[in-house]
Amino acid sequence: MEPPFDSATDPRWRLLEVARDRLDQARTSAEIIEIVRTSARNVCSADGVTFVLREYSFCHYVEEDAISPLWKGQKFPLTSCISGWAMLNRKTAVVPDIFADERIPHDVYRKTFVKSLIMSPIGMTTAMAAMGAYWRDRRAFSPREIGAVETLAGFVSQAMTRVQQIA
Repeated sequence: MEPPFDSATDPRWRLLEVARDRLDQARTSAEIIEIVRTSARNVCSADGVTFVLREYSFCHYVEEDAISPLWKGQKFPLTSCISGWAMLNRKTAVVPDIFADERIPHDVYRKTFVKSLIMSPIGMTTAMAAMGAYWRDRRAFSPREIGAVETLAGFVSQAMTRVQQIA
């Protein structure tokens, strides 16, 4: 995969490096979640981001930073939302138009600004979480944009795995 940004021409590369360095220093899951909340939107140039924990057969939307409220504090069955799909399939979901994708619970999204998204699983062997980036416009995503979300999710996976081993 090509690097998500050209370090010489895209300032987001530096933001990704800073997020990686902060994640390397994190000692708790709460710290990791806060780093995602405060950095992912800028790294991904998104209108919103969310951090979702897998809790047995549910997705728990534990944190977000968005232009308007999304689902913070809510839980949904793994099988009924895109974050669950990403975790269960261990694949990044790239959705240019949420209303044209059958994996999306359209009724839940109609109440939000979200028109397109990228949802990436977090976890080395089993997906324990997911990170979502959302946009208010329908859009086609470039490989670099997808790479940015996946790279950040990879850094978060490493940090979460390290924190679990310490605990």
